[in-house]
Amino acid sequence: MKIINILYTSVIGISLVASSCSKSKFAEINTDPNRPTFVTTPTLLVTAEKQLVNALRSEDISLRGAQLFSQYFAQNIYTDQSRYQIPTNYSDNYWTATYKSLNNLNEIINLNSDEKTKATASAGTAGSNVNQIAIARILKSYAFHSLTDVFGNIPYQSFGNADPDFQALQQNPDNLTPKYASQEKIYKDILTELQQAADTLIKYQGDKTFGTSDVIYKGDNGKWAKFANSLRLRLATRIKTKDANLANTHINDAIKKGVFTSNSDNATFKYSKTSPNEAPLYRATVTANRKDFALSNVIVEALQGKRGPFTIVDPRLTKYAKPTTENGSYFGQPYGLPLAAGNLFPLDKISLPGDIINAADYAEVLLEYAEIAFLLSENNNWDQTQYINGTRASLEKWGVAASDITAYLDKLPAANKERVLSQKYLALFNQSIESWSEVRRTGYPLFLIKKGDVVWSGTVDGKPVTYTFNPEIGDAIPSRLVYPIKEQSTNKVNYQASLAQQGDDVVTNKLWWNK
Repeated sequence: MKIINILYTSVIGISLVASSCSKSKFAEINTDPNRPTFVTTPTLLVTAEKQLVNALRSEDISLRGAQLFSQYFAQNIYTDQSRYQIPTNYSDNYWTATYKSLNNLNEIINLNSDEKTKATASAGTAGSNVNQIAIARILKSYAFHSLTDVFGNIPYQSFGNADPDFQALQQNPDNLTPKYASQEKIYKDILTELQQAADTLIKYQGDKTFGTSDVIYKGDNGKWAKFANSLRLRLATRIKTKDANLANTHINDAIKKGVFTSNSDNATFKYSKTSPNEAPLYRATVTANRKDFALSNVIVEALQGKRGPFTIVDPRLTKYAKPTTENGSYFGQPYGLPLAAGNLFPLDKISLPGDIINAADYAEVLLEYAEIAFLLSENNNWDQTQYINGTRASLEKWGVAASDITAYLDKLPAANKERVLSQKYLALFNQSIESWSEVRRTGYPLFLIKKGDVVWSGTVDGKPVTYTFNPEIGDAIPSRLVYPIKEQSTNKVNYQASLAQQGDDVVTNKLWWNK
């Protein structure tokens, strides 16, 4: 595996002042104008943030992967991915893009750790060395967390742990053969990384870091600390069945030190209305004019009160989906139709993604308060108050009117496991990898379409037809994606060692936290 440091910057100016003719000519010949000798850490941060979110919400991993696995979207032409036939290049693109982001984050840490560059790295509005390192550690943890939830064992690197399995991001960018760390070791180390980074930022929460180059929090150390602790709550909850003592220690400590308490804490990356910085879904559906993804019948019917534990109309329906152009109603594309029936419903008869999520300047969510409230409910025996808090937060985030929120909450049945996790599923809409991970972890919501279920029945060409859901691979949603093909050739020894520990490189092989 080759990890390359690539910057997507608008303008990087370089001024060279010559002291002598011979020296200046030599410098001119040997200076690559496209690879400046020093890039500021705020530039590295904004580049890494965009690379990371682009990877997470890319067409490959999101639209054609996790959004389908979670059954939020359904394909209305090419239905193979809905039935789990996943091209291997989807893994390649997501893997490469995320490691590019990781390499830039690691460079921030290197520049702030090296005695030769520490002073320059902290100049201007960049902030202190320790705070920059802490924020980079949090984003690295998020990126590695997402990667391991997709693949399992992966090449990993830690800031404070010299484990020989944690050496993926070397100073040498041509490291083609990093070792794979086990998911168990990665999860446990990420929890420590997040704890230490949050503790640092709490200590300096009055300071600002990276300035306006930080798209997510505009350099607010206090909000970064809350993000780290909230992410720790998510990860610790995920491994409670594997290591309850460790999980509960981190859960209690994270809550004590401060997790999200309102939507103002949400970690989001807001895109721009102008090219080339529009949101990924907009680039796929508007710029590329793709119309082959619609809202699924699963999510539409759940919001209509026709599927699942809630028999009331959910006001988020008008936020998530567009009405059909045929008659202004809402109709979800039947999920997982066979290929021959993929174009059964013309575009005017189905609901496409709503204007909010399809906006050029959509704010992609990394973590939000609604999820934290549902996690708190789960960790407190399905607590009613946090269940209501999470539902309300989601409704408010999507801009539902206050009167409609009150009316909906008044009709909401009392909290239990199914209802809390079903509301969490509705709130995680469009957060593809995380929603897929939660379906794998919990088995909820129960109303997702399963093998053998009737997808649609009706009349075609005057004849009655019934279509059932039949995956092309496996019997249930994929448990992971296969590794990139290039890993099998360039990093064969470590790739095979990972398989010896984790199991075959197939989508049906469950991850450590899910076994």
